[in-house]
Amino acid sequence: MKKRVAAMLAATVMLGTFLVGCGNSSSSSKGTKHTVAIVTDGGGIDDKSFNQSAWEGLKAWGKEHSLTKGINGYNYAQSSSDSDFSPNINKLIKAGYKTIVGTGYKLDSAITTAAKQNRKVNFVIIDSVIKQKNVASVMFKAEQSSFLAGVAAAETTKTNHVGFIGGVQSDVITAFEKGYIQGVHSVNPNIKVDVKYVGSFSEADVGQSLATAMYNSGADVIFHAAGGSGSGVFTAAKNLRKNGNKNVWVIGVDQDQKADGKYSGGNVTLASAVKEVGTAVKDLSNKAMKNKFPGGKTVYYDLKDNGVDLVNDNLSSKAWKAVKEYKQKIVNGDITVKDN
Repeated sequence: MKKRVAAMLAATVMLGTFLVGCGNSSSSSKGTKHTVAIVTDGGGIDDKSFNQSAWEGLKAWGKEHSLTKGINGYNYAQSSSDSDFSPNINKLIKAGYKTIVGTGYKLDSAITTAAKQNRKVNFVIIDSVIKQKNVASVMFKAEQSSFLAGVAAAETTKTNHVGFIGGVQSDVITAFEKGYIQGVHSVNPNIKVDVKYVGSFSEADVGQSLATAMYNSGADVIFHAAGGSGSGVFTAAKNLRKNGNKNVWVIGVDQDQKADGKYSGGNVTLASAVKEVGTAVKDLSNKAMKNKFPGGKTVYYDLKDNGVDLVNDNLSSKAWKAVKEYKQKIVNGDITVKDN
């Protein structure tokens, strides 16, 4: 009887050892994976601009590593207002995401606080700089692509009058404005540049109203850096085109916005000053997965490394040639584009 009990105990121990081994193997397998989530700055993942670019980059990263949307892969938290930033970040931390990306300078304070309280979590802040060991700061030389947008506008305008519409006035968005104006005036210093700010990245109706007034005042090309508010600029241009009143253009931002300019009679998107936010998100997610996360550092993306660029949507061959010539001068260091 004692021998039988001893045999049963031995078998139980062996089975337990086997199960523990399987558990360790599974845990090790899971440990080789990495989880990443983004917190939007209010524009939403379908804003056809900044946040959408970040989300598309994260989805591409997930697909590359056979991960799915959810707590064991990648995800996002939508912010409807600034008050959502901290709750969204905390929700993602509790869910166990290892890297959390704040898509915009407006999340600076919330990321700073969360990073101090959660030293083992990697944080990324886009368009701002936070000097903490577990935060990687991402900056784009958006003034360079904006300069090229200015060249495109100057080479296209028939009225010697162009415009700029920004979202919320800040150092980041003002860099777009200044780069654009420098580009315009590098071609022709006598071109008038109107500048207006919506005061929001999510009020398309205000963007439309400002753009309509600007076009009616004589501007025939508008460059927007207004996030979701920028969709109103496209609406204004399309309405004027469809009514046959004016031959006006829009220069898009962050992503190639050619699709946004399409209407039954043509397309109002002249070009797009792209900022490869998605590329940055994918790059840093990969680095974090390989334990090479650049915490405490500021990572810059510019024309030279294709972090920013100007996409040709409907430029004339003459205008596109000028854009390429100016781009090469910037890359070579012959022209320095002033940031803010």
